[in-house]
Amino acid sequence: MQTAEISRRYIDYFAERGHTVVPSASLVSDDPTLLFTVAGMVPFVPYLTGVVPAPYPRAVDVQKCIRTNDIEEVGKTARHGTFFQMLGNWSFGDYFKEGAITYAWELLTRSEADGGLGFDERDLWVTVYETDDEAAELWQKLIGLPAERIQRLGKADNYWHTGQPGPGGPSSEIFFDRGPKYGRDGGPAVDDSRFIEIWNLVFMQELLSEVRSKVDFDVAGPLPKKNIDTGMGLERVAFIKQGVENMYEIDQVRPVLDRAAELSGRRYGAAHEDDVRMRIIADHVRSSLMLMSDGVTPSNEGRGYILRRLLRRSIRAMRLLGVEGPSFHELFAASRDAMKSAYPEVATDYAHLEQLALGEEDTFLRTLASGTSILDVAVTKTKEQGSAELAGDTAFLLHDTYGFPIELTLEMADEAGLRVDRGEFDRLMKDQRDRAKADAKSKKRVLADLSVYADYRAKGETIFTGYTELQTESSVLGLLVDGRPVQRATAGQTAEVILAETALYAESGGQAPDRGRIVGDGFELEVLDVQRPVKGLISHTVRVVRGEVGVGETATSLVDEDYRRGATQAHSGTHLVHAALRQVLGPNAHQSGSFNKAGYLRLDFGWNSALSTETRTEIEEIANSAIRDNLEVVTRELPLDEAKALGAMALFGEKYGDVVRVVDIGGPWSRELCAGTHVRTSAEVGMINLIGESSVGATNRRVESLVGIEAFRQFAAERALVGELTSSLKTRPEQLVDRVGELVANLKAAEKKIQAYEAKALNERVPALAATAVRTGEVLLVAEHVGGLGSGDELRALALSVRTQLGDAASVVALTAEVGGKPLAIVATSPAARESGANAGALAKRMAGVLGGGGGGKPDLAQGGGTDVTAIPAALAAVRDELGR
Repeated sequence: MQTAEISRRYIDYFAERGHTVVPSASLVSDDPTLLFTVAGMVPFVPYLTGVVPAPYPRAVDVQKCIRTNDIEEVGKTARHGTFFQMLGNWSFGDYFKEGAITYAWELLTRSEADGGLGFDERDLWVTVYETDDEAAELWQKLIGLPAERIQRLGKADNYWHTGQPGPGGPSSEIFFDRGPKYGRDGGPAVDDSRFIEIWNLVFMQELLSEVRSKVDFDVAGPLPKKNIDTGMGLERVAFIKQGVENMYEIDQVRPVLDRAAELSGRRYGAAHEDDVRMRIIADHVRSSLMLMSDGVTPSNEGRGYILRRLLRRSIRAMRLLGVEGPSFHELFAASRDAMKSAYPEVATDYAHLEQLALGEEDTFLRTLASGTSILDVAVTKTKEQGSAELAGDTAFLLHDTYGFPIELTLEMADEAGLRVDRGEFDRLMKDQRDRAKADAKSKKRVLADLSVYADYRAKGETIFTGYTELQTESSVLGLLVDGRPVQRATAGQTAEVILAETALYAESGGQAPDRGRIVGDGFELEVLDVQRPVKGLISHTVRVVRGEVGVGETATSLVDEDYRRGATQAHSGTHLVHAALRQVLGPNAHQSGSFNKAGYLRLDFGWNSALSTETRTEIEEIANSAIRDNLEVVTRELPLDEAKALGAMALFGEKYGDVVRVVDIGGPWSRELCAGTHVRTSAEVGMINLIGESSVGATNRRVESLVGIEAFRQFAAERALVGELTSSLKTRPEQLVDRVGELVANLKAAEKKIQAYEAKALNERVPALAATAVRTGEVLLVAEHVGGLGSGDELRALALSVRTQLGDAASVVALTAEVGGKPLAIVATSPAARESGANAGALAKRMAGVLGGGGGGKPDLAQGGGTDVTAIPAALAAVRDELGR
């Protein structure tokens, strides 16, 4: 049974039983504490917790999920995958345990001919929470499952909660027995390799007041409305129904594995290590494809870092299979063809997705070349020092800075006859993870418990009137101070205000929040921020300027008109720049992100090379021509499918509702889905002045622009600057470039003459410095301070020249100078001196320590520096003492 067929049967079964079919949410989670949708229940948490009223009593969905916390297990077990799909049926105060158990059993055991999944009842086991007698009785008496195939487990296995105060409850899990070939008998409590969990039924029936850990929490009492949350792992059911060994061999994944085998010339099933690598490639390529289809792009932080890691692990695995050149063109095409029936967007958006993948592959292959060079240098240095172990911090640098996988470092070090200090590498990695966890925890702590908004959201959605009004009278539904509900807020306090209606725009769609005030009888509030903490609710962060405000009072939201005018100019300007980009560069220049506020906009777009000056000028001219043409701006609300059929551009990876707002500028020339505020005609944008273009990743560029009066002010400032320069240089504006070029050429010529004079002056000092050489221990030592110099290169050249002047003698030259107000030391040794035991690196390190800094280098030449100029005589004395022993 194909994976898509399993999904279809599941959806059809529950849809026929009154469940609303809900499309999968994006892999990019709305939850600010999560990078991704890591479980099927994540999109439903606001409904399950009661923060947002559920729009339906029962629902069914197939939810895309990404989870990378056990990425090292991918390829090694039958069931670990980074991308997976959860089939879920949900009840919000409707049916409960009996309904959930009955539905699950009926769908699993009904014959395939009758639309079921056709599992043999004798192969199924269940677990229940240790004290959940009700569930155990339902399985035994209602379903007829033998008592010996019902196992009771504790909180760690069969109790669910969010990790925070709120709903929780026991769960019941359904397992499939794969047979004695896969492990011991005795049920899931004994062996979870033989007994595979395929469906988890969560019975949310209790309200938790304190949650200290997975197994340590306090139950405050029963939930007023009981919910059902179930999840069936689609890939797990698929590999069982398709009769294959693991999830990597199902129809949606196997084609990538097979293509990797073909490209490498190796046979799947012939060698365990190769099999693991092929499974990693198949999993990671699919996960990367799905992440990119939801708008994630490779980067060095957050979601982009996870994507980059998946892509680079795929490249590394291909390399370990013997494929050192590009392979993503073939691998991603195979994944696209396997996934497009379930997710058509991977085919329709494939040109963009492939561009992202190929760009990252090209970048990493070049990174591997650079990393290999760095590793080669480190290997040579390690051998020169007589060590057989490559430093752990070197391996960490390659991994952290260059994205060089530790496995590749281990492999190449082994080829060079070295081992790697893995303990030090692991310690540095742990330190980095600990810092990241601490940062994540600190971010999580500052977020208010979203359950505090439940009562306000239950009163309905906040009505936004700001498209047509700049002030709106409403009532105060709620007040929060320090994340807690209060009845009043007084002068000087910072608070959150929830209004029934507001004219103030909440930050979204790349547009910064409005500025403004909220006023009422006896109070005035300065608006600091406007956000949407939960879907459908707008919260205003305010400072109480005077008086005090209370719940239930009448309040009027007032938008700062000048700021809003600038914000609408910037947002409409963003659409103009986007349209101009696509006109010049083509449809692949797709917007991947934006930010705009009064007077400023930035726009990120898919492109893998810098824009020339001519291209930037052309884009700027097209955008400003659209402003000059005074194009009509039309906004309308349409069903999502109708809007897309009209060609409305959706921001890549953005999430939209069933009804969307479409903004046209000049008809179809610029037609985008957008909930932001906009001008009435393009002429109101005023002016666009592109001020920057830069890289934000291997496959993304960013343009920045000033808009409206800020654009004019920048042009005016540049005009004034040109005026000053032409006056000072006594030339005309059109001759300014040539005149500056002439002055720069003259300056460079003068600098060359000065450098030649200084080099000659330094060379003239060599004989005198060489003449100061005195026998110290077994070497001739020159230890002198040469005063102030322009650079460390000059001091290094002087030390080398003095060493040459001393000929074949066993000599050490230790010179100090002041460079930029700080002390610098250079030590050079001759071959004969090194044979007698003199080491420039050790001597430079000793001098640097005296100077209050650090240093080191090779045995023949090294340098050190510090902060204490007055310690220079002591540093030179330290060299004399060291060599005189």
